[in-house]
Amino acid sequence: MALLDPPNIAESTTALRRRTTTVKPPDADGYCDNSSSSNNNINNNNNENGNEQIRAGEVVTNANGEKIEQKKGVESQTSVLRYAYRPSSPAHRRIKESPLSSDAIFKQSHAGLFNLCIVVLVAVNSRLIIENLMKYGLLINSNFWFSSRSLRDWPLLMCCLSLLLFPLAAYIVEKLAWKKRILDPIVIALHVIITTAAILYPVFMILRFGSAVLSGVTLMLCACINWLKLTSFVHTSYDMRSLVNSTDKGEAESTSSNIELFYDVDFNSLVYFMVAPTLCYQRSYPRTAFIRKGWVLRQLIKLVIFTGFMGFIIEQYINPIVKNSRHPLKGDILYAIERVLKLSVPNLYVWLCMFYCFFHLWLNILAELLRFGDREFYKDWWNAQTIEEPVHKWIVRHLYFPCLRNGIPRGSAILIAFFMSAVFHELCIAVPCHIFKFWAFIGIMFQVPLVLLTNYLQNKFQNSMVGNIIFWCIFSIFGQPMCVLLYYHDVMNQKVNNGK
Repeated sequence: MALLDPPNIAESTTALRRRTTTVKPPDADGYCDNSSSSNNNINNNNNENGNEQIRAGEVVTNANGEKIEQKKGVESQTSVLRYAYRPSSPAHRRIKESPLSSDAIFKQSHAGLFNLCIVVLVAVNSRLIIENLMKYGLLINSNFWFSSRSLRDWPLLMCCLSLLLFPLAAYIVEKLAWKKRILDPIVIALHVIITTAAILYPVFMILRFGSAVLSGVTLMLCACINWLKLTSFVHTSYDMRSLVNSTDKGEAESTSSNIELFYDVDFNSLVYFMVAPTLCYQRSYPRTAFIRKGWVLRQLIKLVIFTGFMGFIIEQYINPIVKNSRHPLKGDILYAIERVLKLSVPNLYVWLCMFYCFFHLWLNILAELLRFGDREFYKDWWNAQTIEEPVHKWIVRHLYFPCLRNGIPRGSAILIAFFMSAVFHELCIAVPCHIFKFWAFIGIMFQVPLVLLTNYLQNKFQNSMVGNIIFWCIFSIFGQPMCVLLYYHDVMNQKVNNGK
């Protein structure tokens, strides 16, 4: 690899290797300028559509009319480079910045440094894996995949299957509303009762039967997804009926051309929506032409591999670190910081694997099987410049913009969105753990002042990297590991107290 890149060697060599009729001798400064002749020769090649080159034994003439015969091997290469880059030719011709200077660093390609980071990351983590296996042995067992205790959680399975009754009830109410059999106030009251029961029913079942944490988390995730889909269906259907009623009264003429797409509620579209990989209801979705069976099989293999890797990290790293730790809010603060930092790396790996398995692999598999066309299930949240940037389509469609349309200020609308997200995070964690300490709720709401901080720093420094660094530090280094330690020790303390 050359540390210095002499100018015009590549260009001059290339030009001389192509079809050349004249070779200019060096000028008074000892520098041979072949740029003009090279450009003319390149144009001649393009006009003649030829790819002829100077071959060994071919005769060319220089500017003095002398014939030069190109010889084979090293002599040919020497003849080509004779006038290309003389020792007396200038090496510095214009002002340039160093590649790593502040003015030029973002104009360079850093693919090599990225490859170096990947190599170092693989090497360091391979050493840690080998060291961990030599010290503790293989800790993962079959209970990670299947536990006999899961068989005792059959009431939760029945509860999960019965969640489908709530969309059916909402469909019946909407059907009656479209036929004007019941008034709008009654429709709204029935939908409030149905959606509230859809989220409280699984909470009651989990707290009543004392299930395993993993089973409870699975049920709560299904219940929250069901509630979000149900809310989207109700809200969209209400908006459809409003558009139809406004058109019937002669209003909203500009939207009358699209009313036929919204008219009436369709059971088949609701069924497809309940299994489709989206939380936003609409009558029809973009569809693909066919199912790629081989592609689905490859994604399933990836899903199994990454799920196994995630289980390996949990059993081999996270569980020993958490079990050998103390409550982070009790005792030495430096010890707590050391535990959080030690837990941050494997916890980040698990979270990234979980994100990749669910939001990329599983949702794409489901979309392929259902021929669901719009597969933008996530955006580049890893490039987020502020804490408020990663926003889901459901929140924007059914919460944020409705707040703005009702005259709520933008800051208050963002606060409402964070509050709702915090409530659902707390439900998905606190209910299966049977602990209501509101750690997840506080963690989400703590991001509200961070929104102001990241916006201020981004406006002050005019640099997107500042907000992105804060996002990663809060999101992965401190936030999640701290919540893991807090909930683990609270669960352990609860088990000890119940044992007494």
